[in-house]
Amino acid sequence: MENKKIRVIHYGLGPIGLATAKLVLSKPDMEIVGAVDIAKDMVGRDLGEVLGKGSPLGVHVSDNAERLFAKVPADVVVHTAGSRLKGIFGQIEEILLGGKNLVSSAEELLFPVPENVELARKIDRLAREKGVTVLGTGVNPGFVMDALPLSLTGVCQEVREVHVERVVDASSRRHPLQRKIGAGMTPELFRQKIAEKAMGHVGLKESLYLIADRLHFSLDEVRETVEPVIAEGPLKTDYFELKAGDVAGIRNVGEGLRGGQKIVTLDLRMYIGAKEPHDSVRIVGTPELSLRIEGGVAGDQATAAILVNSIPSVIAASPGLATVKDLPAPYCHQP
Repeated sequence: MENKKIRVIHYGLGPIGLATAKLVLSKPDMEIVGAVDIAKDMVGRDLGEVLGKGSPLGVHVSDNAERLFAKVPADVVVHTAGSRLKGIFGQIEEILLGGKNLVSSAEELLFPVPENVELARKIDRLAREKGVTVLGTGVNPGFVMDALPLSLTGVCQEVREVHVERVVDASSRRHPLQRKIGAGMTPELFRQKIAEKAMGHVGLKESLYLIADRLHFSLDEVRETVEPVIAEGPLKTDYFELKAGDVAGIRNVGEGLRGGQKIVTLDLRMYIGAKEPHDSVRIVGTPELSLRIEGGVAGDQATAAILVNSIPSVIAASPGLATVKDLPAPYCHQP
C-alpha cells in the first residue's frame, strides 16, 4: 500500500522560509498544501512563481492563516516568521488552534529560559489539548551549540564542563543576518539597538539552559555579554561597505557558573571577514572530547535542512512542547 505524503504548510516566506519550501519540494514523500505570508508582493501569488519554479504548484500564498488552517488539512506547519516568543505567541497559538503540528525556527522556542516559562507552559498545554507537537530547532540554536555537544556527551561516563565556540564569516550570508549583527553601524548605535533588543543574535541563553538542564548542572549564575566586533579596515559585502571603526558584527558570550567556575561557555563570533571560521566543542569529563568542524556548519542551508529533517519525528512524537533532545536526533531525510 502506498504511503500518504506528508502535507506541509509554510508560515513565513523570508529567505529561510523559501529555502525550506524548496527543500520540501525535493522530497517525494512530502507535499506543500499551503503557504502564509503578509508581504503584499507575495499574497495571492502561486507559490511556484514565488519560488521561481517553471510551473505553478496550485498553492497560493495567503495572508489569513486562520482561514487557511480551517480549510486545508495538513500534517505540519513549518514556521519561519520570528525569533522572540512574545512576538510570535499569537502565531503559534493560531497554528495550534488549527490542530497542526509545528516545527519552528524561532530561537526562543528551543527551551524555556526563566522569562519565557509561562508562555512555554501555555504552548505546551494547548499543544497537548489539540494533540499536536511543537518543536523549536535550527542550526544555532538547535544544533551546533546545544544538541551537538549534548550528543557528544553520550560516550562520557561523567561531564564536568562544556565549552563551545562558533566563528562565522558573515560576508556571504543573507542580508537580514548581516543587518541583524549590526554590520556597518557605529558602535554607539550597535549598543543602543542591543539594549532595545532590536537586533543581535537570539538563542544563546536558550542553548545554555538546555545544556545545563540535560546534564543536571546546577548553576549559581548565568551571564551573557554582547559586544560589537570592530572593522580594522575597509570591508565589503553584497549589501554593506564598511570602513575602519564600523561594526563588522557581533560577539555574544554566554557563561554558566557554579562555585565561581565557568562550567558552560558558549562563545559566538559572527562578523564580516572573520578568519578561520569553525565550530568547536570541548567536553571536560571522562573521557575528554574535542571536536572541530573546519569552516563551520553552513547556517542557511543547514537551517532549512534541520527543519525539514525534523518533520517526521515531530509528527510521530507525543503531544506537547518538545526540545531537540526529547526527540530522536534528526538525520538526512531521503526517502
